Amino acid sequence: MVLSQSAANTTQELTIEGITEPMILGYFQTLNAGDFDATANLFANDGVMHPPFESGIIGSEAIANYLKKEALGIKAYPQQGISETLEEGLIQFQVRGKAQTSWCGVNVLWQFVLNQQREILYTKIKLLASPQELLKMQRN
Repeated sequence: MVLSQSAANTTQELTIEGITEPMILGYFQTLNAGDFDATANLFANDGVMHPPFESGIIGSEAIANYLKKEALGIKAYPQQGISETLEEGLIQFQVRGKAQTSWCGVNVLWQFVLNQQREILYTKIKLLASPQELLKMQRN
């Protein structure tokens, strides 16, 4: 998948310590810009997004629809990451940072797997908060 020209231009503004992969930078840049169609287009046709408290969402159209409904107003602040090569040319990335909504901020771990074509095959978003912290946020 190729980044759109606007996404390609804006990825240079984002830096994540330890991560230079354009698809990962593009994911955060398009997400924060609210360009959820562009975010979803970074995924392989059978790519899966696994948000917190949700089952896997499969395919770019379903991912875009989910983001348009659930991610409005959320900003991701990735800070640092690592990558490793897996079998069959797959690359796994782990990025730590924060996610901010209108009502709370929480530490997050994003896990990505890219295929050989550098499309996102899988991403899992894990909230790094205790169950007590999550319940407290839910009550506010």
